[in-house]
Amino acid sequence: MFKTNEGSLDRIIRVALGVILVGVFIAYQGTTLGWVALVVGVVALFTGVTGWCAIYSVLGISTCKMKT
Repeated sequence: MFKTNEGSLDRIIRVALGVILVGVFIAYQGTTLGWVALVVGVVALFTGVTGWCAIYSVLGISTCKMKT
């Protein structure tokens, strides 16, 4: 479906950032900061888990070492 365009380090950072931002949402529930953190965190988790970033795809960027 999607071609992987993120390398291992990129994916690890995105998953870690996503977990942290979901934690920020839990700490700041009901606030604008909490909701923004949740949205950004879920996107970071999705891209980290799948290895595909739409922005990278549009810009033709790839941090993945192997061609897929």
